[in-house]
Amino acid sequence: MSAISQLAGRRLPRYLLEEQAKIIEAARGFGLDFFETIFEMVPYYQMSEVAAYEGFPIRYPHYRFGMEYERFKKSDEYGLSRIYELVINNNPGVAYLLEGNSLVDQKLVMTHVYGHVDFFKNNRLFEITNQGRDPITGEPIRKWIDTMANHASIVRRWSDLIGRDRVEEFLDLCLRLDNLIDPHRAYERPKARDTESEPGSEELTRLPVTREYMEPYINPPEYLEAERARIEATRFEAQAIPERPSRDILGFLIEHADLPRWQLELLTIVRREAYYFYPQLETKIMNEGWATYVHTKLLTGGLLDTSEIVDYADRTASVLERSPRRLNPYQLGLALFRHIERRWDRGQFGPEYEACESAAEREAWDRQTGLGREKLFEVRAVHSDLTFIDAFLTEDFVREEQLYTFGFNRRFGRDEIKSRDFQAVKEKMLKRLKNGGSPMISVVDANLHLRGELLLEHEHHGDDLDMSWGKAALEALQKIWKRPVELFTRADGKEVRLRFDGAEHIRSPR
Repeated sequence: MSAISQLAGRRLPRYLLEEQAKIIEAARGFGLDFFETIFEMVPYYQMSEVAAYEGFPIRYPHYRFGMEYERFKKSDEYGLSRIYELVINNNPGVAYLLEGNSLVDQKLVMTHVYGHVDFFKNNRLFEITNQGRDPITGEPIRKWIDTMANHASIVRRWSDLIGRDRVEEFLDLCLRLDNLIDPHRAYERPKARDTESEPGSEELTRLPVTREYMEPYINPPEYLEAERARIEATRFEAQAIPERPSRDILGFLIEHADLPRWQLELLTIVRREAYYFYPQLETKIMNEGWATYVHTKLLTGGLLDTSEIVDYADRTASVLERSPRRLNPYQLGLALFRHIERRWDRGQFGPEYEACESAAEREAWDRQTGLGREKLFEVRAVHSDLTFIDAFLTEDFVREEQLYTFGFNRRFGRDEIKSRDFQAVKEKMLKRLKNGGSPMISVVDANLHLRGELLLEHEHHGDDLDMSWGKAALEALQKIWKRPVELFTRADGKEVRLRFDGAEHIRSPR
C-alpha cells in the first residue's frame, strides 16, 4: 500500500465534507484550477510530527526531524505558535486540519489550501516537480509522498547494511550543501556512474609475484598507495572538469566525486529533494499571498455566515500582523496582489499611464478596464518572488505600505530605520530574494594546482557570505571530495580566498 493510499483511508467528519463540497464549488466558480485534495484531521502532537517531516507522513530517519518535532511541539504547548495550515505539493494534494479547531478556522484553512494547490498546479516554477504526465488525463504526475517513502526505504536499507551512525554522518554533510543546486539544471540528471566498482579502482602497476607471501615485500603498501595517488592526480588531466562553471554542486559531486555506491545514492536523494523544495523557496511571498487572497475572496464572498465574520476577521488579522523586523509573506503577498488587481481594474498601466507625471492625476486614474482578475491569474502562473517584486513593486505601493530598510546602529547598539527610499527598499528586497536567499556558488575547477583540488567561486551581489556557513560548507565538501577545497569570495570589500585542507581553515587575500 502506498503512503498516499494510507492517507486517503482517513475521512473527514460529515459536516466538514459538506463544507469541502461548498468550497470546491466556490473555488471553481472563482476560476481556480487545482488537483484533487485530500484533507486529514490530526491532533496537535501529530500535526507537530508531520510538520517536522515538512508535511510528509514518511521521511528518511535523521535526528534533524526529531529536533524540528520538539521545536514545533514546545511552541504549541507554550502558546508561542500553532500550526493551522499544512499542505503538500503532490497530486492529489494532501493537507492537514487540526483537531479541535473551530468551524471558522477549518473553513479558513480549507479555502487557503485550495489557493495553495491551485498555485502548485499552475505556477511555472513547480513544473520541475512533475514526474511525467498521465497518458489519459494529461494531468501532471506528482507522487512525491511515495517518492519520499521510497527515499526513506533506501536510507533505512543502507543504515541496516553499514550502520546508522555512518549514514547519518554522511547525510549531515549532504544537508549542509542542499542549497547548492542550479534551478536551470532541474530537468537534467547527473551522468550515470558505474556504482558496481569503486571509483578510483583503476588497475595499479604491480611487479610480478611468484609466491603469494612475497606480495607485501615486492609490492609494499606504501608503493601501492603512491600509485593510487598518482592515478588520482592525473584523473582530471584529459579534460577540463567542469567544462564551464557549474552551480549544481550536488550534481557535480554525484558525477565526479570518489564515492562508494551508498554515498552516491544518499547524495542523489538529498539533491532530488532539494529540487522538489526549491520552487517553494522561490515563491514564498507569492504562494502565501495568493492563498490568502483566495481565502479572503471566497470566505467573504458567501462561504461565511454573518455570525462567523468577527471570528474570521480576528483570525485573518493575526495572520496578517506586521513585524517591525521582518516581512510577513502573507501580508506582503496579499497587499501586492490587491495592488495589482486595483491597477489593472482601473487601467493604471501602459505607456500613457507611465508617462503621467501628476501624482494627483495618477491617483484618480480610472479607465474602468476591469482586467484585475485576469491579470492576477496571469501573474500567479508566470512569476517567482523575484520577478513579482521587480515587476510590480511600485513607489506608490512602498509609500502606502510604509516599507523601509533597517540596519544595526553600532553607535547606539540597536536596529533602526535606514531608509524609506523606494529604490533602496526595492534593491534590498531583490537582493534577499535572489536564488531563494541562498548564496550563488559555482564549481570552477576540479583540478586546482594540478592536484585534484576543488575550486569554487561565490557570485557576490552586495551581501557578504556568512562565514560560519562558508566554513561548514567547505568542511562538508572536503570530506566528500577527499581533497582540499578553496572558495573565492568578497568580504568587507576585499577579495579573499577561503581554504580547508581537512585540518585547518586558511583565509588569505585572493
